[in-house]
Amino acid sequence: MFIQTETTPNPATLKFLPGETVLPTGTADFPSADAAGASPLARRVFAVPGVTGVFLGSDFVTVTKADTALWDQIKPSILGAIMEHYQSGEPALAQTGAAQAAGGHAAHEGPDSEIVNQIKELLDTRVRPAVAQDGGDITFHGFDRGVVYLHMQGACAGCPSSTLTLKMGIENLLRHYIPEVVEVRPVA
Repeated sequence: MFIQTETTPNPATLKFLPGETVLPTGTADFPSADAAGASPLARRVFAVPGVTGVFLGSDFVTVTKADTALWDQIKPSILGAIMEHYQSGEPALAQTGAAQAAGGHAAHEGPDSEIVNQIKELLDTRVRPAVAQDGGDITFHGFDRGVVYLHMQGACAGCPSSTLTLKMGIENLLRHYIPEVVEVRPVA
């Protein structure tokens, strides 16, 4: 097995491409080792000292390191953990953790439902594929009085350019297509 790595706009995050499916649908974000209980793959990666976050996408694993950790020192161990996982035959996400996959959106009821559906459609078709190339994901969190709330995951969480991406990229895109959108804000 040959695992490729790619840098991301976030210097604390690397994208690992195992050349095989990681998650067949959706994504899963594990911002801490405690949250990784449902993922044998994430648990293995968190066993590497210095790892502070793991994000699983369709064909990639994004790993975030502590500021004190050096990629040259922890990257070989992360590659080994990912390879060990694929050799084990275990799924990346246990069935009990499948509900954590964030690929889908809950239905929205109420007077803004048409606007929310348009926002979700634009996010799914224009934003999420581009963000996935950088090793992250952005999910819809809410819409209230013209403000769209989005949750940033993987390489996007904590990225120095995430504010620029939100304001100049996503906000401008949504405002262009949906006049009711006046602002985009991140949620933790």
